[in-house]
This record gives sequence, C-alpha cells and structure tokens, in this order.
Amino acid sequence: MPSIKKNFFYSGILTTANYLFPLLTFPYVSRVLGVTNIGIVNFVDSVINYFILVSMMGISIVGIREIANNKWNKEKLDQTFSGLFFLNTITTAVALVVLVIVTLSIDKLLGYWHLMLIGALKLIMNYLLIEWLYIGMENFKYITVRTILVKMCYVVSVFVFVRCSEDYLKYYFLSAMMIVVNSIINLAYSRGDVSLKWRNVNVFHYIKPYFILGIYKIFTSMYLFVNVSWLGFVSGEKEVGFYTTASKLFEILIALFTAFTGVMLPRMSSLLAEGKMDEFKIKVMKTNNVLFSFSIPLILFTIVYAPSIISIIAGPGYEGAIIPMRIMMPLILVIGYEQILVIQTLMPLKKDNSVLWNSMMGAITGFILSAILIHKYASIGTAIVWFCSEIVVLCSAQYYVLKYISMSFPWRDLLTYMIIYLPLCVGILMCNKLFTGFISFFIACIFTTIYFFVSNIFIKRNEEFVGLVHSCLKMMK
Repeated sequence: MPSIKKNFFYSGILTTANYLFPLLTFPYVSRVLGVTNIGIVNFVDSVINYFILVSMMGISIVGIREIANNKWNKEKLDQTFSGLFFLNTITTAVALVVLVIVTLSIDKLLGYWHLMLIGALKLIMNYLLIEWLYIGMENFKYITVRTILVKMCYVVSVFVFVRCSEDYLKYYFLSAMMIVVNSIINLAYSRGDVSLKWRNVNVFHYIKPYFILGIYKIFTSMYLFVNVSWLGFVSGEKEVGFYTTASKLFEILIALFTAFTGVMLPRMSSLLAEGKMDEFKIKVMKTNNVLFSFSIPLILFTIVYAPSIISIIAGPGYEGAIIPMRIMMPLILVIGYEQILVIQTLMPLKKDNSVLWNSMMGAITGFILSAILIHKYASIGTAIVWFCSEIVVLCSAQYYVLKYISMSFPWRDLLTYMIIYLPLCVGILMCNKLFTGFISFFIACIFTTIYFFVSNIFIKRNEEFVGLVHSCLKMMK
C-alpha cells in the first residue's frame, strides 16, 4: 500500500497543477478577453458546474470510499465499479436532458447557446472521467503524470489560439478539451484495472449514500456555483469577473489542502474498516497541525497584499476584486478545518445524514443572505454570503464530530500557532508600510516564506511538516 506521504506528494503536485497551469494563462487571458468576457465564460461555467453536480451526485465520495474498501478483491472491485458506473450513467442522462430544457427556456442562457453546447460536452466527459476509481485505488502517480501532460498542452494551446477579446469561445472550448482528453486516457487505462459487469451487479446498494451525498454537494453549491450564477443574473457579467478573479488564488491555496484530505479519505475509510479508531483520531489531529501551520501565514500575507496580487494576476481594470479577495482569504482556515471534519472524519464514519444536514444549514444561510446582500453589494455581497455559509457549515460539522467521536475544536493548537505567527504579522505590515510596489510584495513574500519554514522546523518543531518536507525531498531526488 502506498504511503500517505507519497500519495500526498503526488496529489499535491496534481492539485497544484490543476490550478497553477490555468493561473499561468489567466494573466494573459484576463488582459486579452477583458473583465466582461471573462465574466461571461465564468457565468456559463457556473451554470454548467451546477448540472455536473447533479450528474455526478455522490459518486466522487461514495466511489472513492467503496473502491478503497474493495480494491484487494478483483471480483468485488468489478461489481462495485459497475454498479456505481451504471448509477452515474442514469443521473448524467437526466442532468443532460434538464440542461437542454433549461437552456432553451431561459433567454439569457439561450443567448450563450454556443458556450452552453461546449458546457454540455464538458458535462458528458466529466462523467466518463471516472477519477474516483483511481483515487479509491490510491493510484495518484498515474493521475498526476497524466494530468500534468494534458495541462501543459492546454497552456500552449491557450497562448496559440486565444489572441483577441472575441476568442472567449475558444478559451472555454480549450478548457473543456482538457476533460475530454483526460477522460479518453482514463477509459483506456481503466481496462487494465476493472471490467464492466452486466450480471450480479447491485445498483440499489449504493442508491441511498449516492443520493444523500449528492444532495449534500448540491446544497453546498448553493453558496458556491449558484451564488455566481445569481450574481450574473442580478449584477451582470462584470461583477462575476471581479468575484471569480478574486477567488482564483484562493482556489489554488485551498486546493493544496484539499489534496491532503483527498488522499486521507480512502486511508481513513480503511482504518475504520479495520477498527483502528485510535490511529484514526491521531491522523485527524495531525491534519489539524498541517492546516494551522500553512493557513495562518497565507491569510496574513494575502489580506495585506491583495491589491498587488490582483494586479499581478489580472492587471488593470480588476480593482473591484480586491475587497472580495480579502473577505475570502480567511476561508482557507475555515474550509480547511471544515474538510477535516466532513471529508476526513464524518464521511469515513459513514455519517452521511449528518453531512447532508451540514450542507442544508449552509444552503439555507446562503439563500437567505444572497437575497439580502447580492443585489445591493454585488461581488462583495457574494463573498460575504460564502464566508457566512461556510462558518455555519463548520459549526454544524463540529457539533456532529463532537457527538460521534468526542473530538472538540483544537483551540489550544490554534492559539499556539497564532502566537508563533504574531511576529510574522508585524513583519508583513512593516514591509507594506516601508516599501512600495513590487519591491514591497517581493520582500514580504521572501520574509513570509523564510519565517514559515523557520517557525515550523525550529520554533514549533512541527513533526508532520518536517516529515512531509523530508519525504518530498527524497522523492524529488
């Protein structure tokens, strides 16, 4: 069985690549297409992503969990894969039909029919991606190598084919083609791991968790994708451009931690299946340390230097993204800890009803606040809605974790890290005050990086962090 550190190394590279490569192209694309056309693409994509959620339902969670539990028995593995794949086929077909009906019924979407057509292709190929199979089998090396090669082709294609403001259609098509190519490779590669069975396949066994966790993801999207769509309908594509630009860096940063929780899900499921509850709790606590060590300095740096970051990522004309970005950045800590509670704890425990209730609470909060704030405060209001919704979800999830395994919020650990990083906060503020422009940004970035490593290795003596660094250095040799 591959080690968690090795899996995290590959998953970290994978997740970083998933966001880093688009980030390499985004400064170019944002300047070529402009804030309005970027907003159009992101508005349509937010609608498509909602239908993808309906299509995939709980497959990304149930699939990983069930594949991880049956990967050592070929017959059970084939039956598990087949049952989940057939179930996913049904929901994808339903989602595609509804997408067509909605597009033809809403004038604003029909006006972007060419983009919606590309989005439909993205929906179909996302279903055929079957990434949950390889994550459940912990084959992160294959996923990483394949994804990076495809992403490299994507970057080159964007610079070659996207040349003027009217090329937003080409830009969205190239984004969809990444999924198309990855899906084709995955389907071909899967033939060596699983076989699609037509007999003795129990689809009904997976229906309940599949739909419960699917509804959980749909409710979660109420304060993610739906808010972006709502913003587009109420305030226009330009405000969508501000909001999605503000979220670019956040998505990359939180994705690094998501890589870790994604690696941990199949392993935590295996520990519980083997009855190793003590080891399960130890790994949860270690994950808390990883989160606190990297999230606090990132939050401090990005809040202070949000104007410089927006300028570097998007260029002039995107100043409206600065305040939304500052509101979003503390979510690195909030969502990071929330993922520990939900993905790493409640899901392996199979407390699916509790997970569903968490998302319902967040969705209700998001819906109420969206009606109050988005129309008046546009992208800023949308960021506030997201922040408040995630806080509600975190509190709900913490209640259930405390109820089931008696693990409370690690206030002492969080306070310790906040004290350790207090000098860093002072240093960043001094850099911002004493220097200007890119020089200030560069000096603060170097100072933050050095302080981060020194504090974790010599002050806090963070064993998890030191272990990860040593493992990464070994694998890079």
